[in-house]
Amino acid sequence: QVNTERVEVKSHGVNHVEGGWPKDINLQDMEQTSRFRKKVEKDEKYFNIMRHLCPLMEHSVKQNNAIDIYEKYFGEEEMAEVEDEFPFAKTINIISKLTSFFGVLLSKRDPNLSKRTATHLSWHPDTCKKLAVAYSSLEFQHNMKDMSFDSYIWDLENPHKPELVLKPSSPLVTLEYNPKDSHILVGGCYNGQIAYWDTRKGELPMEVSTVEFSHRDPVYGTIWLQSKTGTECFSASTDGQVLWWDIRKLSEPTETLVLDITRRGILKDALGAVSLEFEPTMPTKFMVGTEQGIIIACNRKAKTPAEKITSTFSGHHGAVYALARNPFFPQIFLTVGDRTARIWSEEIKESSIMLTKYHSSYLTDGCWSTMKPAVFFTTRSDGTLDVWDFLVKQKDPSLSLKVCNEPLFSLRLQDNGYVVGCGSKLGTVTLLEISGLCTPQKNEKTLANAMFERETRREKILEARHRELRLKERARSEAQEIEEENRPVESPQEVFDQVRREYFEIIESQLQRRVQAETRQ
Repeated sequence: QVNTERVEVKSHGVNHVEGGWPKDINLQDMEQTSRFRKKVEKDEKYFNIMRHLCPLMEHSVKQNNAIDIYEKYFGEEEMAEVEDEFPFAKTINIISKLTSFFGVLLSKRDPNLSKRTATHLSWHPDTCKKLAVAYSSLEFQHNMKDMSFDSYIWDLENPHKPELVLKPSSPLVTLEYNPKDSHILVGGCYNGQIAYWDTRKGELPMEVSTVEFSHRDPVYGTIWLQSKTGTECFSASTDGQVLWWDIRKLSEPTETLVLDITRRGILKDALGAVSLEFEPTMPTKFMVGTEQGIIIACNRKAKTPAEKITSTFSGHHGAVYALARNPFFPQIFLTVGDRTARIWSEEIKESSIMLTKYHSSYLTDGCWSTMKPAVFFTTRSDGTLDVWDFLVKQKDPSLSLKVCNEPLFSLRLQDNGYVVGCGSKLGTVTLLEISGLCTPQKNEKTLANAMFERETRREKILEARHRELRLKERARSEAQEIEEENRPVESPQEVFDQVRREYFEIIESQLQRRVQAETRQ
């Protein structure tokens, strides 16, 4: 690697005032000014002055020239037909919070040597040129005294420094743009508090939830709700609670749900939430992925707290780090946990309908493609980004790319489906442009729907068969219990006599076999 000195680029306005006209020239008369210009331009002195000034001006213009090393050349010569394009990805930008502020990474000018993870990414809802990144260290008891709490909003056209520095009271674990108002962001903090920012008002939060009514653990999920005011959101944490908020009054939550699958509402028995899912087309439903590998489906509008937990799905051996509904088929959803990614149908509760192979490294995040119904992305702890297309092949990813040497932690796809951002454990955000897996083919939605329906039917048949076997086993065990209950109780002497009799019968049969063998010889 070669680290060079970085030039700070700044934009300044220039106030240009035209002057130097003779007194006998009327500036309002276009004919007089045009005649005087032609006269001056024919003067030999004018040419000499311009030859002297142009190199000086050119030097000043080029002094702060920045070159985009990821610029795409010869775009007009690309093929119009992309149906048979081989899938590939290329890096279009790399954002590092250390490099962007203090120059060369790990140089002596970097005052903050502690590394923080890029825990969450959020794209600007109106333009794809801005990215909000939450930075936090999630390693328990590894936070240093000098560790920064700041998170940043980056302008991708000027990645040398963040457009805005967000200064929370505790490091942000999650950060989300408001889809109705792009100036508003909500963040979940490491200490369990909820805060929101208005980018027009500066770097400090507008309001922060009170500690006594906030979560007790880090907030791993915050999502905006579809409401008339555009000010409502909800959050989930490993403390086992889902809280609903209105940012106009963050003093206390508007509603609370305890993730106790026994439906007794006991907080100490609740499952810790590490991922959260909400589909705007299904405004009353949401799903929670837990530390215990169980996915909880909920209905906010249920009458009682016990009825709000509608069903559970179990299949992962570890925490469910990602949970997302298919944008084309909302009844199909994706989960990422332990070493696999699984595809589920709401109709099947006992098992997933499809899954990836078991990887040698842990999976950390995942999301669906917004362009193709059978394509999804996953990140791994070995720094690899995998792109799967289950219509093409299911045993291996269609594209696997080694993004960096440290673990990838977060993943977010732009709405256009072409650019994906990957956040690493050391705080580097890599932006990749995906090609070959973003253009929907003919009948692809129909084929994907047929595939999901086929797998759902297959799982239904297997589930019915397993249920039948369980019922038979239960009936057999109950019959055995009844038989044992009806069997007369024997005394110890009777048991001893029976065993002694069986023992001598076995010895006698063995002696008879030996005698028969000797007579044959």
